[in-house]
Amino acid sequence: MKIFQYGCGKMSVYTMRYAIEKGYEIVGAVDINTDVIGKDIGEIMGIDKQGVIVSDVKDAEKLLTELKPDCVIVTTMSLLKDVEEALMLCAKCGVNAITTCEEAFYPINSNPNLTKKIDELAKQNNCTITGSGYQDAFWGNLITTLVGASHNITKIKGSSSYNVEDYGIALAKAHGAGLTKEEFEEKIASADEISDEERNKIIESGEYAPSYMWNVNGWLCDKLGLTVISQTQKCVPQFNSYDIESSTLGMTVKKGMATGMSAVVTTKTKEGITLETECIGKVYNKDEFDRNEWTVYAEPDTTLVIEKPATVELTCASIVNRIPDVIKAESGFVPTSRMGELKNRR
Repeated sequence: MKIFQYGCGKMSVYTMRYAIEKGYEIVGAVDINTDVIGKDIGEIMGIDKQGVIVSDVKDAEKLLTELKPDCVIVTTMSLLKDVEEALMLCAKCGVNAITTCEEAFYPINSNPNLTKKIDELAKQNNCTITGSGYQDAFWGNLITTLVGASHNITKIKGSSSYNVEDYGIALAKAHGAGLTKEEFEEKIASADEISDEERNKIIESGEYAPSYMWNVNGWLCDKLGLTVISQTQKCVPQFNSYDIESSTLGMTVKKGMATGMSAVVTTKTKEGITLETECIGKVYNKDEFDRNEWTVYAEPDTTLVIEKPATVELTCASIVNRIPDVIKAESGFVPTSRMGELKNRR
């Protein structure tokens, strides 16, 4: 099986190595970063040279046409509009693609028009586009498995935390880290203080900025066959009672300043089941660590807690393990909620 890597940053170190160790062949790679272009992919992974040189992203269409890979792995940005060029190119070339883009996990409920645009082009050229990653297992399939073992469900509640220091300055700023309470309210929280009608207009325009759980709730409802009546999002600042250093922001986040935020998404369904999920991204202190906790309120109540998950590695393994599902799936933009369970491929 031939794999093409689109984006050769931190995530690609694992996606390429995992693909090679599964017996796949990396036939090409592209990036926008001049520090990476011209390097052998083995150098990026920290292993022996593989004889594949990273090309400029401008050459992506030519390479995809010539190499005809079985699947493209896109590891670049977090919003669908930011990976539009890459996914549309794959659809144009008739090449299957899977991306780590968080919104692409279930973009139908946050950017429906762009999703439809990608879907139509992929169908025309008989290929499949999807999004996967950490959430496929830890916010998705694990939760639906718990639901399958429950009776008389009334609520699904989830919470997942991560250190913004691990993901760069853009993400840290997007989470409001380093802002005063007043600045957070103006720049972050106010975006969600709108009516459902206003939110729907923004979603239709393609300019809505969903938290990770916005798309996860849509995925869960799709997988579970639930009908969404309403969905809201609220961003809440996180604070420390003492000063904390942030190497990513290059500053001291003082007491009373936001260390990040919690984005809470509440979804009500026709079937009477409520989903209340949150993702907490902030500058950690020395005693904090990633944590994933979900409770299914039913008969009986069941809670799942996972501490210190290796989010990057788990994301990349999920991507590589999903490749056979992508290749077998119907053409179009197909969320993994319609591809069956996530399985390890040897």
